[in-house]
Amino acid sequence: MTEELTGRVERLTYLSDDGRFAVIRLAAPGYPSPLTAVGPLAGVKPGEEVALVGQWESHPRFGRQFRTLEVRRSLPATEEGLRKFLSSDAVPGIGTEMAARIVARFGLETLKVIDQAPERLREVEGIGRYRLEQILKAWHAQAEVRDLMIFLQGHGLGPGQARKIQQKYGGSAQGLIRENPYRLAYEIEGVGFRTADQLAASLDIPRDASFRIKAGLRHIFQELAESGHVCCPVDDLLTRTADMLDLEESVIKTGLEAGAACGEFILEDHWAYPASLFTAEIEVVNQIDRLLAQPVRHALGGAADLIRAQSKLGLELAPEQVEALSRALRDKVTLITGGPGTGKTTIIQALVYLLKIRGLRVELAAPTGRAARRLAETAGGEAKTIHRLLEFRPHDFSFHRHQDRPLDADMIIVDEASMIDLELMHHLLLAVPDPAHLVLIGDADQLPSVGPGRVFGDLIDSGRIPTTRLKQIFRQAQDSGIILNAHRINQGLMPNLKSSEELSDFYFISQDDPDQVTAMVLKLCLERIPERFGLDPISEIQVLSPMHRGEVGVTRLNELLQAALNPAGEALRTGGRYFKSGDKVMQLRNNYDKEVFNGDLGRVIRVDPARLSLSVRFDQRVLEYTAEDLQELAPAYAISIHKSQGSEYPAVIVPLLPQHYVMLKRNLVYTAVTRARRLVVLIGSVRALALAVKQNRGEVRYTRLKERLAELKDRPGGPG
Repeated sequence: MTEELTGRVERLTYLSDDGRFAVIRLAAPGYPSPLTAVGPLAGVKPGEEVALVGQWESHPRFGRQFRTLEVRRSLPATEEGLRKFLSSDAVPGIGTEMAARIVARFGLETLKVIDQAPERLREVEGIGRYRLEQILKAWHAQAEVRDLMIFLQGHGLGPGQARKIQQKYGGSAQGLIRENPYRLAYEIEGVGFRTADQLAASLDIPRDASFRIKAGLRHIFQELAESGHVCCPVDDLLTRTADMLDLEESVIKTGLEAGAACGEFILEDHWAYPASLFTAEIEVVNQIDRLLAQPVRHALGGAADLIRAQSKLGLELAPEQVEALSRALRDKVTLITGGPGTGKTTIIQALVYLLKIRGLRVELAAPTGRAARRLAETAGGEAKTIHRLLEFRPHDFSFHRHQDRPLDADMIIVDEASMIDLELMHHLLLAVPDPAHLVLIGDADQLPSVGPGRVFGDLIDSGRIPTTRLKQIFRQAQDSGIILNAHRINQGLMPNLKSSEELSDFYFISQDDPDQVTAMVLKLCLERIPERFGLDPISEIQVLSPMHRGEVGVTRLNELLQAALNPAGEALRTGGRYFKSGDKVMQLRNNYDKEVFNGDLGRVIRVDPARLSLSVRFDQRVLEYTAEDLQELAPAYAISIHKSQGSEYPAVIVPLLPQHYVMLKRNLVYTAVTRARRLVVLIGSVRALALAVKQNRGEVRYTRLKERLAELKDRPGGPG
């Protein structure tokens, strides 16, 4: 039976990522202490008076709480409520102290004064003309958001989304949304196609509206790009889109052709592209062709220089390394690929030395901050992320280095090149000046880039660019079980699973039961590895899982590891995730304003559950996260193998079970093993490991870069 509960909101303790579900503490008449209410309460502010319709329930974990079905809100009716309301984020710019002063001066008439006689706020100490303008601007914006919130909540969108929409469109928001709700899907972060489609249905937008079909096609292209595809066979695209929109393929085809006519989509033979990726693919080919066509004005070094470098650096270069160095110094674009222990680091050191002794300019770069830091340590000089090298400008998502303002370098060396997706490679190549040499170094057998394309592999497979494959494992690496077993896996051979009493860097623990696997992961992190190897369980041990879901997936492992490794402290809950001070967390997307990138690891140093905010230390920087950007973070005691690309950790633990069969491929396990510097522990089924090692069918990605490159005419001194 439902009942009505009235009271004043004391604080917001939880808000879901989509903004539709919240947990609040409510001070209600007749109850000695604040109550817990849950449900569609997003948007309520501390200090507001609310009337909740719902029923009491007993939660097995959180105890007695009021399950809200409907909420009616009104502005605060008490001075205490007014102080809480004004100092909340409802009116940015008014803190606790200023709110107290305003309410002390105007009492229960406070909101009436702000609405009808705002000049009177200058009677309050500390409010001058500028401060008054700021307060009124925030107040009017809050009123607009409130109206928009009511409109959007009636159509299934939450307050967090309402704020973003209001910031983007201002007072025109409702009109623009009614005209074309699908614009939200590609103009407002956090609002996807399906949400916009539900909103459109509630606004009685026709199912076959042209902008619905175009939005549906854009959404399918986006899903394809997120899976690594650059393009798609037209028939496949039509089928996918028709199924999603529940329309005939002929209708979708008309929409696709209309989109192609206005340049949003590109149709070429039986392939369909989003225009941006088509342009990127064509331009990568054009820029490679431009560089290969440039005459080599002078070789950057010769045999005498190589001998000098070996002597100076105390190196003994193998024939493969000499070949790679000679090509890099001679040819305009060169590719170097090889697994761990094959001497890629030595080549980088020698190249940097050779250029420096000739007074030539070299730029070092890598796709991620972590890879750039490792490259700097390797080369003994400054290394940048590719975005920083190209002077990326987050305010307009553009690069300041391009064909009209190229890089000032004689050679550009890029490590971890297998991680570079099509669009980033496009921008990198645009910024390489005609006289410069470009050297791309990586491991083509690792997983391809997270973004669309398999650029490094396509460049190699095209046969049009000078390429050196490093295969020799050097003596100092031959004692490493990690390196030897990584190469065995890459060759389709089972790693050496024999146990030894001697301390090793590679272990396999056979266990078929998922519960026993998770128990062993915990024991290894908490006891065995710290005790035997002296490694810190949070900062130096990384669990890598093939999948996010499942009994031994990233999500469950994070829950268990967080409870075991960081049990104490107040938790901030959001979107089903918990954050506590001391937690290891990962950034899930590039945030150019904060200068923190997808895959970066940090440690939480402060949580504020009341304000849904926390602080995270990334290296030497502390960044603040508010309710609106918490979805960019996730606990990182365990992460996916895909997310580990470009990183190295002192120790990795990798669970492998038959339930992971969808993901069990050779390059996945190879990538996981090569992430470790000092220790690898594989736990699970021999059968699952054997299946992964056997499965060499790489991830199929729709891209035509290799074919386009292969059509380039041969250059003098070509691949060789």
